Amino acid sequence: MSEEYKKILEAQLWNIANTLRGKMNADEFRDYILGFIFYKYLSEKMDIFANEILKQDNIKFRDITAKTVDGNEFIEAIKEEALEKLGYFLKPEELFSEVAKRGMGDNEDDVEKFDESKTNFILEDLQKILINIQLSTMGTDSEEDFDNLFEDMELNSSKLGKTPEARNAIIAKVLTHLDKIDFKLEHTELDVLGDAYEYLIGQFASGAGKKAGEFYTPQEVSKILAKIVTTGKSKLKSVYDPTCGSGSLLLRVAKEVEDVSDFYGQEMNRTTYNLARMNMILHGVHYRKFDIKQDDTLEHPQHIDKQFEAIVANPPFSAQWSANPLFTSDDRFSQYGKLAPSSKADFAFVQHMIYHLADNGTMAIVLPHGALFRGGAEQHIRRYLIENKNFLDAVIGLPANIFYGTSIPTCILVFKKCREHPDDILFIDASAHFDKVKTQNVLREQHINLIIDTYRNRTETLKYSKKATLVEIATNDYNLNIPRYVDTFEAEENIDIEVIANEIKALDESITATDKTIADFCAELNISTPF
Repeated sequence: MSEEYKKILEAQLWNIANTLRGKMNADEFRDYILGFIFYKYLSEKMDIFANEILKQDNIKFRDITAKTVDGNEFIEAIKEEALEKLGYFLKPEELFSEVAKRGMGDNEDDVEKFDESKTNFILEDLQKILINIQLSTMGTDSEEDFDNLFEDMELNSSKLGKTPEARNAIIAKVLTHLDKIDFKLEHTELDVLGDAYEYLIGQFASGAGKKAGEFYTPQEVSKILAKIVTTGKSKLKSVYDPTCGSGSLLLRVAKEVEDVSDFYGQEMNRTTYNLARMNMILHGVHYRKFDIKQDDTLEHPQHIDKQFEAIVANPPFSAQWSANPLFTSDDRFSQYGKLAPSSKADFAFVQHMIYHLADNGTMAIVLPHGALFRGGAEQHIRRYLIENKNFLDAVIGLPANIFYGTSIPTCILVFKKCREHPDDILFIDASAHFDKVKTQNVLREQHINLIIDTYRNRTETLKYSKKATLVEIATNDYNLNIPRYVDTFEAEENIDIEVIANEIKALDESITATDKTIADFCAELNISTPF
């Protein structure tokens, strides 16, 4: 039932999102629609929580009014508990469904016959409510997690309409449509809304071009990273993503184990940082269990004193960074003797992540193929990681054109500080294992399973995987280009020249016979031959 309903929910939410499609680009209406879904989620969560408290008093939360003495007492008592358990508070009149009903105005219950001219003006109230959600957390443990969470939802933006009335009409329509959808939050064992939210984020990423890389890792790649770092584990103390985007990679790791005690992440883009916090809360991760920070990870790391059991990342490929000489005394980089070049921060992210990796942990990072063989400082760092530290566990080559916004081939590097197989490094060439869907290459379940099974069993398969000794890698001067280790060469079929010559001779004889037949026909018709 959950899978079937999830697909229905995904279709409903995407249809509502398209209400805004003609008014702004994908990036912009993404922030509105995901924000409204999140507001509805918070409201329904608040309503369920409050009604459970009020059950013994035989009162419904939305029926309470602050105009009565008893009403105020109920509201204050519920607020205190909500801030402790949920991390935020909404008054009965601030609930999503109440605002949607006010906005619907004189429209009938049938949303398909929605008349925008019959709506009530709710923009000011709605903007205040979104601000009040944040204000309710002031001075509490959840304050940082809700700080400016709705700042990208500017309801008075001209992008929504030229006049306040036009903006109000489109918002009222979206809220009314959303109000008709049941998120089924009472069924706590289901996460259909969380999955549907991830689906929407993926849909927006597919239409966002190069910008998609700022906030989204394709689910197929997320699965591979998550399965690698959870190998042999049923619970994790901590998982960390230094370039967490929308938080989807962190949440994917949680799906591979029974429990993750704490989630940590850092994201530079403010809008994406807001999306990541919403995504965590909407997936039921308690505000005390996640710590997402907003800043440049390399320049201003926010979790510098912590180590993590699992680390995953899909950092921006070959991004620029300062490579400031001051970093040579930074504990993350100092032992290597060289910094990653300022034009390519790939190995700066690797060094940062290794610094935060616990002794019993595993990290998996997506990088462009160039990181495997480029010379200079990057070669020096590769050599140090293999020769001096022996941290590199596996190199996995992925197909080209599987990421939104770029067609370049990529790879996954897996690192462990305490390796079970310290004498070799596993190379997997999965670059030819994919299905083509329109213009995008896609990894199917069988492709993912083949990669994971090969990694976990360290299987050597002809033309697919190979365990290379440290001596062999040193002989190759620490060039990790996969074809050096996994031979995928396909010999061309032998050609028998004698057979080909006979075929050509027979063809010539056939042509001569055909020419004679044509000549005979032309003679009978008393016309010239065509040759």
